[in-house]
Amino acid sequence: MTKTPIYKFRLGLITATIWENDNFYSVDMTRSYKNSEGQWQNTTSYSHADLLNLAKCAERAENWIARKSNVS
Repeated sequence: MTKTPIYKFRLGLITATIWENDNFYSVDMTRSYKNSEGQWQNTTSYSHADLLNLAKCAERAENWIARKSNVS
């Protein structure tokens, strides 16, 4: 994997990070939250309230990768 993401976007508290390695793409999905000290953290655990934004981010990531793959 590359050391920096090729593309990254956020929807609400959900962030999709797209990585490229030899024209192979992978996607990390995380949810941001504030811990008890008020510092921002990330997790890969999602609540019911996160699922719609998670699904939308997955769809947008798939569309971005599909467009990128067709151009190359």
